[in-house]
Amino acid sequence: MPYDHRKILTRAGARAAARAAARAAALTGALTACAALAGCGAGSQSAAPRTPDAKATQSPATPATPDTASAPTAATPAPAQALPLAGRTIVVDPGHNPGNFQHSREINQKVDIGTARKECDTTGTSTNADYTEAAFTLDVSHRLRDLLKAQGAKVVLTHDADRPFGPCIDERARIGNSARADAVVSVHADGSATGNRGFHVIVPAQVSSGAADTTKIVGPSRDLGEDIARHFARATGTAPANYLGTGTGLDVRDDLGGLNLSTVPKVFVECGNMRDSKDAALLTNAAWRQKAAQGIADGIGTYLKG
Repeated sequence: MPYDHRKILTRAGARAAARAAARAAALTGALTACAALAGCGAGSQSAAPRTPDAKATQSPATPATPDTASAPTAATPAPAQALPLAGRTIVVDPGHNPGNFQHSREINQKVDIGTARKECDTTGTSTNADYTEAAFTLDVSHRLRDLLKAQGAKVVLTHDADRPFGPCIDERARIGNSARADAVVSVHADGSATGNRGFHVIVPAQVSSGAADTTKIVGPSRDLGEDIARHFARATGTAPANYLGTGTGLDVRDDLGGLNLSTVPKVFVECGNMRDSKDAALLTNAAWRQKAAQGIADGIGTYLKG
């Protein structure tokens, strides 16, 4: 049979086509099996994807919960430091009342002070230039009140020139007692002879008569008086009285209703002698009155702090 190259090409093409078809069928089978087993890294795009782990499924928009131990915490503010006289009650008693001058009949009425009966109140003294003790005591008492309140104390005034006269000496004592005061200070200035100079603090004597019984307050009142005398001298630069108290600045009295009827520690402060021109120059000076108030406040503070 003569050689026919066209037939050879036809048969070769047929064989090639058959081999190609066989390879294609084998590849299709392998891919199908691989997809079924889900173990093939070259699976078709239609193969089911692997289920991602939990960490991968967390939404990137949701921040991870911070570790509690490492999270910063807001600093707790420190409590404000308590004022030195917080919780303390102090009664300030401005001696006399500017209105007493117009109410002589009322203030001359006598009241029981335990050891005797005495006038409800008096007008007080004055300088030769008519600066009254009542005006002085009210001014110093206002300054003293402000100083004590700035240290946290509750301050009660027995009066603030807000009444026609008085109060009477027995009522002044009751105000301190009713307030259960930690300390009571009655502010005064003396009316002694010219040449008598300096301050003094009057403290209660031991009294037990009628409505008066100072037994429990004699000791504490003495302590209060000594502290005020020491600080008053330091703040004002003035000396203790040269006419009583033998230089101690203290005078013990049993005839003052404001002390006899008190059930809480109480003293009177006679800041100077209004009838002496040198003392009067101090008492009429506003800057000196501020120093006087400061000295009394410092003495009260020292006493209350123990």
